[in-house]
Amino acid sequence: MHPTWLSPMLCCLALAAQEPAPEGPLRFASVPVAAVAPLDLDATTAGAVAVMLSLQEGEDDDQWPYEGVYREDRGQLPVGYRVGGTSIACLGLIAAPGYANDAKRRAAVERGLAFVLKTLDAPRMQPGFLGTYDVRGWGHIYALQLLLHLQDHGLVPEAMQADVQGRVAWLTEVLVDSAIPKAGGWNYSRPRGYKSPRNSASTFMTAPALQALFHARARGHEVSEQVVTEALDALERSRAKPGGYAYGAPAESQANVDEQALSMMNRTPSSAARAAACETTLLLAGRGDPRRLERAVELFFAHWDDLAVRKSQLGTHIEPYGIAPYYFLYGHLYAAQAIEQIADGDTRERLRTKLREVLAKSREADGGWNDRQFGRSAGYGTALALLVLHMPNLPKPEPWSPAVTPTPTAK
Repeated sequence: MHPTWLSPMLCCLALAAQEPAPEGPLRFASVPVAAVAPLDLDATTAGAVAVMLSLQEGEDDDQWPYEGVYREDRGQLPVGYRVGGTSIACLGLIAAPGYANDAKRRAAVERGLAFVLKTLDAPRMQPGFLGTYDVRGWGHIYALQLLLHLQDHGLVPEAMQADVQGRVAWLTEVLVDSAIPKAGGWNYSRPRGYKSPRNSASTFMTAPALQALFHARARGHEVSEQVVTEALDALERSRAKPGGYAYGAPAESQANVDEQALSMMNRTPSSAARAAACETTLLLAGRGDPRRLERAVELFFAHWDDLAVRKSQLGTHIEPYGIAPYYFLYGHLYAAQAIEQIADGDTRERLRTKLREVLAKSREADGGWNDRQFGRSAGYGTALALLVLHMPNLPKPEPWSPAVTPTPTAK
């Protein structure tokens, strides 16, 4: 047990300090090299898809579990990791060109979708929070993103359409209800109790949660203005003077805090994997700045080596920058998303090329990607890589516009 006065950041660090033994074979960490050959997009995509299909597991061959640092009762892999990992894997397979004519991929995604829908009924995926650390929210976020994407593109099998529509409404309600009261945002670490406003938001989790809710609202689902406003406020408080974002949203704005005053986990190199996600989300809500967004992408490239040195390694928030290995490919995903929000076409193309170049450095020998030391997590990693490679052709995330209160008519 951890004292309730520990901050969410320290609680996360304490819980993750000793990584559990993997459920599957342990893989050796790969070390990124200085330069590699450019990626051939078609061949790279085909190889990544093959890796993804080979990694689907479970009794019904229906899931791609993400294996992280946390375990539930009796050392079991959390259900939230299974739902979230499978949802992201499905999104990656759909993103690769040729999905409509690829029977193997369509069948794999349909099995994955059935798993997600079924597993949302699991006790540890219901609304709520157990203890001080609970990852079900990651499953809620990416399941909602998957279901909305499938609906948008007419990819929901007819027999599942009613279930998917019901689950989209349910997931939207669950995310809204699970926001941290008053302080705003979402966090898988809540040492002060599930509904305590003294918890602080994880910027890594809050940005994708907001994007999922923006999407749901755009499709006609009710989303609380207050919940969104408080979460956006939490993100804004997290931005420090050098341009990075705190790991956990502070109670006071960090806008005037210089680099030397930042804690280990909030230093600018550590922010390189989350700044783009935060800036894109704020831009979508009308609170961003295109210059800051582009700066966040450049920040990712400037500190890529700091992220890469921790890729696939043991431990979590290790000095000097407090970067955990499992945010390496997350950073690539949201850098890719941010690049597509940049208005200037030449700048976009330059940054796309640069992103493909650095992504090539971490490609595994089998054609997949993995920022964990657990082999099964290559499903998550390779899916993120596919999303990065094909981000220019994917739909842009939905914006958020606060509801306008009608002006009373003068009598």
